Amino acid sequence: MAIADPEATVDGVAKAGAVHVVYGGGKGSVTISQAPDNIPGAPERGDQYGYALAVYDANLDGCSDLVVGAPYEDLGTVPDAGLVQVIYGATTGLGSGTAAKEFLQGTDKPLGGAAEAEDWVGYAVAAGKTAAGTPYLLIGSPGESIGTVEDAGAFYYVSGTAQTVAGVNQNTETAGPVSGTAEQDDRFGATLAATPTHFAVGAPGEALGTVAFAGGVGYFSHTLTSNSPKPLGGLGQDQDEISGAEEAGDQFGAALAMVPYRPSGATSTTESLLVVGVPGEDLSTTVDAGAVQVFRLTASGAFSQLAWIDQNTENVEEVAEAGDLFGKRLTAVNTSPNATSTATTTKVAIGVPGEESSEEYADKGGVQIVPLVGAPGASDQWLDPGYGVPSTPAPRMLTGLSLAATPSLLYVGVPYGPADGHAVYGFPWNVTSGGAPTTTVKPGEGGIPAGDVAFGATVR
Repeated sequence: MAIADPEATVDGVAKAGAVHVVYGGGKGSVTISQAPDNIPGAPERGDQYGYALAVYDANLDGCSDLVVGAPYEDLGTVPDAGLVQVIYGATTGLGSGTAAKEFLQGTDKPLGGAAEAEDWVGYAVAAGKTAAGTPYLLIGSPGESIGTVEDAGAFYYVSGTAQTVAGVNQNTETAGPVSGTAEQDDRFGATLAATPTHFAVGAPGEALGTVAFAGGVGYFSHTLTSNSPKPLGGLGQDQDEISGAEEAGDQFGAALAMVPYRPSGATSTTESLLVVGVPGEDLSTTVDAGAVQVFRLTASGAFSQLAWIDQNTENVEEVAEAGDLFGKRLTAVNTSPNATSTATTTKVAIGVPGEESSEEYADKGGVQIVPLVGAPGASDQWLDPGYGVPSTPAPRMLTGLSLAATPSLLYVGVPYGPADGHAVYGFPWNVTSGGAPTTTVKPGEGGIPAGDVAFGATVR
């Protein structure tokens, strides 16, 4: 497990950021930052090393490799250009073998182009293996300017053990036209999610017509043309097939999650379920209550909407309230990807950081667990501080902003609120509402250094 504190002070440098890696089998932990000699760079104020994380086997040596995003890294005199590092695993420990690889912009650098202020390379990352077994890495750069269009956004697709790089924006046509057009403040690449068959890229700032920050999502296959992935389509609430209406500030695509999907009767898993967070969605007069939409993607790229989920959905626990921001974060799991998908095996955890149980605990936050197959309210579960999450309830904990999934556990990071509650909690996916975690990782325990600023702000 990798746990980031992107606001950590490192060698006296505020918000430089660090990542704590907990090895399985009780083999201890290691802290990764830019301070040691084996990690490129140096701690700098505001880098927020670890803001985004992913794990995959980049070189197919059988060891897990850690991907670390530092979107606020300054490159020379260019502020907040950002970069990504791949820290290679080895049988002797993370970072002890093959030298770390950096992905950054520049004419002689892996990502090419030119580093610009506030490109935010590494704001989002995702990684894994395609259905053919090829490793891939996705790197979001939502602040990238396309020509004179500021903050239009882009992403980079890094393919294979050779780590071939292709940059993609909404004007790219190398493998076919990408959904949408590069526009100011689209922030394409702000969110990413992937399966072995598909991946999706969020543009939460996308304007639909004159409606600002309505949001949109593009989705792709891993099929490459001249190293560039094939675009399959786009999603937005201005489409007739999609529920809701485009509204200013909806931010459709502000969070994404994706899992492999096998429908009943299929003999292989070639489809995906894409979950899209719409945290700014107004439910009637309830402003920014938030919603989540679930889409089925076929291998050929056809989509269909399977569900609309909010806290007013029938039998879903809790009640939609203004400012809940339901869907601000998402993580999903398919515990049996090689079998027919069911409500038991295929679930999404939805972050609700604006949830409050009383005026005393404003924005305490919480997490809703919902099946992705069947009725959302048929078997949903709810967790929040003091009700399943062991941390003491307090205002502005924003629980639900940090989520991660493994086949066995849902991890909930609690980086804010009372310092003694900063931790990462692991819950079985079948936990009852208010049920206790089976795993707890805290600063000062299990070899992790004591003291933190925002331990658990990102988990993978």
